[in-house]
Amino acid sequence: MTDETRFVSAERIIAAPATEIFELIADPAQQPRWDGNDNLAEAAPGQRVRHPGDVFTMRLTTGGERENRVVEFEEGRRIAWLPTPPGEDPPGHLWRWELEPLDGGGTRVRHSYDWTALHDPKREARARSTTAENLRSSIDRLAELAERG
Repeated sequence: MTDETRFVSAERIIAAPATEIFELIADPAQQPRWDGNDNLAEAAPGQRVRHPGDVFTMRLTTGGERENRVVEFEEGRRIAWLPTPPGEDPPGHLWRWELEPLDGGGTRVRHSYDWTALHDPKREARARSTTAENLRSSIDRLAELAERG
């Protein structure tokens, strides 16, 4: 398998300011509202991401827990994290959101899933099942929330 097949992305323009969209992404308690993979059940309030190195915890729809280690962060523009089972090293997959404010008030939103560093065969089938359509579904749900204002 080539690295190209281990990276999927989707994008669209959302008719809302980047600051409003970013708030929905950087606050883990909001993430289950727009998760297009229907994988996220809930996150405790008060975990709003503010810096690289922050860790937020999420309960999955399967009942499991994930610690998400933030590895990229630029307020209002970019955030990326490595989901990790509690107490373990990151298995090597990364979720990234990039927001580009546009003239006129809209925002180009790019969402990507990068599993080029994933080397756990038990996780590869799940990683492979994450498609651009799943990512686009998250962006569409995010747009619905942000455009509603």
